[in-house]
Amino acid sequence: MAPVLPVVLPLQPRIRLAQGLWLLSWLLALAGGLTLLCSGHLLVQLWHLGTFLAPSCPFPALPQTALAAGAMALGTGLGGAGASQASLDAARYPPWRGVLSPLLVVGTAAGGGLLALALGLTLVLPASLHQGLEEGLEAALAHYKDTEVPGHCQAKRLMDELQLRYHCCGRHGYKDWFGVQWVSNRYLDPSDQDVVDRIQSNVEGLYLIDGVPFSCCNPHSPRPCLQSQLSDPYAHPLFDPRQPNLNLWAQGCHEVLLGHLQGLSGTLGSTLAVTFLLQALVLLGLRYLQTALEGLGGVIDGEGETQGYLFPGGLRDVLKTAWLQGGTAHKPAPEETPPEEEPRKEDLPEA
Repeated sequence: MAPVLPVVLPLQPRIRLAQGLWLLSWLLALAGGLTLLCSGHLLVQLWHLGTFLAPSCPFPALPQTALAAGAMALGTGLGGAGASQASLDAARYPPWRGVLSPLLVVGTAAGGGLLALALGLTLVLPASLHQGLEEGLEAALAHYKDTEVPGHCQAKRLMDELQLRYHCCGRHGYKDWFGVQWVSNRYLDPSDQDVVDRIQSNVEGLYLIDGVPFSCCNPHSPRPCLQSQLSDPYAHPLFDPRQPNLNLWAQGCHEVLLGHLQGLSGTLGSTLAVTFLLQALVLLGLRYLQTALEGLGGVIDGEGETQGYLFPGGLRDVLKTAWLQGGTAHKPAPEETPPEEEPRKEDLPEA
């Protein structure tokens, strides 16, 4: 059977292959480390922003898969660097002969599979961020007032920190706060007729005002923060409610967080693509180096030329051989019939 993709490797090309693989393997280890850093950073960001992401959003699966893929790439790179360096010394290579085959199998099946899966997730999962942030931020605004409700005691603090840190206001803009009650009933005066009228005028019995929390205010504004009566053009002198960005954060938190997380996932996707390419090159090179050295008994500077290949036979022949071997192993052995006994001389008829 003819080997698959054979390459003739004389002495100098064998040495250059080993040296090039050593460099590529270290680059792969570096790319795997960067993948670990990028995926770890994205996981930390999701941990901090988990309150504003719907629990059903599958996006966290991306950095988790990329973290495992980066660890596999790092291990493959370190193993490839050690094997390629040891191949240049006939005394150091024999222990690696038993390691290369498992390294190639695990690096191809597990490492390559995880990298391909992570790359696929970078193309699919970022789209789920839109709906996940919509639902998460809607719940965060609704629970802003629930400072004494178990499970939501930190909702106000987290939302204020989010708006101050990311310079955003509301879900899509400052007017989102007009549609939710963000002042706790504890701080409402039930004897105030204005409060009573506002609650009774709402179908759901909510206290709605045309104001925003303090964290929506832009500290770079030259005038004091205006938080209430934002829709009344006569409430604040020299203030145009049609240009709230002069006093409040202009962007909604959905747009800001979506751009932030999609930017991180794009960087992670680029790192994964480079890692996948480097891992494919390293695994191919290691396979050719392994098969070339097997033809020389593990001595890279052996006399003459040798041949490196991917598989010892064509794919069709390999599958056929495996099928035949499997069929032979499961085929029941024919029953042995006892040999016929020759008649004894006493039983032979006399002539």
